Amino acid sequence: MDRPLLNRRLAEFGTTIFAEMSALAVRTGAINLGQGFPDTDGPEEVREAAVRALRDGRGNQYPPGPGIPELRTAVAAHQERFYGHLGVSCDPDTEVLVTAGATEAIAASLLALLEPGDEVIALEPYYDSYAACIAMAGGTRVPVTLRPDPESGSYALDLDELRDAVTDRTRLILLNTPHNPTGTVLTRDALAEVARLACERELLVITDEVYEHLVFEGEHLPLASFPGMRERTVTIGSAGKTFSFTGWKVGWVTATPELVGAVRSAKQFLTYVSAGPFQYAVAEALALPDSYYTGLRDDLRAKRDILATGLTDAGFQVFRPSGTYFITTDIRPLGFDDGFAFCRTLPERAGVVAIPNAVFYDHQDQGAPFVRFAFCKRTDVLNEAATRLKRLAP
Repeated sequence: MDRPLLNRRLAEFGTTIFAEMSALAVRTGAINLGQGFPDTDGPEEVREAAVRALRDGRGNQYPPGPGIPELRTAVAAHQERFYGHLGVSCDPDTEVLVTAGATEAIAASLLALLEPGDEVIALEPYYDSYAACIAMAGGTRVPVTLRPDPESGSYALDLDELRDAVTDRTRLILLNTPHNPTGTVLTRDALAEVARLACERELLVITDEVYEHLVFEGEHLPLASFPGMRERTVTIGSAGKTFSFTGWKVGWVTATPELVGAVRSAKQFLTYVSAGPFQYAVAEALALPDSYYTGLRDDLRAKRDILATGLTDAGFQVFRPSGTYFITTDIRPLGFDDGFAFCRTLPERAGVVAIPNAVFYDHQDQGAPFVRFAFCKRTDVLNEAATRLKRLAP
C-alpha cells in the first residue's frame, strides 16, 4: 500500500518521548522523574468510595452523558467553595460536563469549537496533546513562547507578543495556568490582559486549570472570573492531579450552556461516557476538607524544594516552579545543549530519567537546552534521585 497509514497531520508526533523515557527507566532501573504521575495513591476514603460504588452497582453501566448528577453537583460546589468570592459559579445541570480526563476535555473542546484553518494561540512550551488535538481539529497552532529569566529563576509571558500573534484567523487562545512544563502561575495582571485581548478581538479561550490546587507562590485565578470572560471561556479541571488518581481519568468542563452543549456534541463521539464508578468517588473527593488541599500543596512544596536543591547541587540552572509538580532546568552549566541527547544518556550516567523540553515546542531550538523533572514522588525517592544526580556535578 503506497498511501501512509497514519494521518499526515498526526505523523509528526510519532511515539511520544514519555513512552520512550519510561521504557528506558524500566530497562536501566533508573528513577523515573520524567512522566508526571504520582508513585502513591490518593486518599484511602476516596478509594473506598470507588469500591462501594462498584459493589453497589453504581456506574457499572453507562452513566448519564453529561456525567452523574452527584459529580456535576460536586464540581459546581467546588467552584463556589474556592472561587465564589471571585464571582465564579455554574449550574450543575447545564454548565458542567464530565469527561475522560482533561485530555479528552481538551480534544472535545477543540473539535467542537474549531473549523479547519482556524488559528489557535498556545503558550509554548505546551503539553504535547495540545498540538495533536489542534491538528486533529484541523486548526493551525500559533505558539507564543514563555521565556526563561535566569535572574528571577522563572518564566514570563510577553503580552505584546501575545497581542501581536492575533490575526483575523484567530479563533481561540489555549491557556494553561498553572503551567506545565514551566511551573509558571500567571499573575492577575497577565490574566487581565489576556481577558482584555479576548474581549477586544472576540476570541474564545480554553483554559486548562488542572493544577489549580498545586500553587506554591502566588494564587490561582480562574480566567472565567475576569470581566467579560464567563461567556467566552471553557474551563477544564481534573481529579487526577488533585487527588493522585491519574489512572481514573475523570475530568470536567465548565462553561455557559451554549459552550458546554457544543463540547458535549463532540465528546459524545469520542468516549460517549467513561469512569462510571469513579465518578461517584470523585464527587466525594471534591468535598474533602480544606486541610486536604493545604496538605497536598505543602507536601508538594517540600518535595519541590528537595529536588530543586538536589538539581542545583548537581550543577543545573534551576527554574523553581510556582505551581504544578514539574521543574524545568537548564543543562548548559553541565556542558550540554541538546536535551534529547542528555535525557537519553542520563539513566546510564546518573540513574534518573527526565524529559527534554524541546518536545513541548514548535521552535525546538528555544527548548533545546532545557529538561523537565517531575517531583510528584515519595520523599525517599526524591532524596535518592538527588543523591544520584550528584554524579553529574562538575
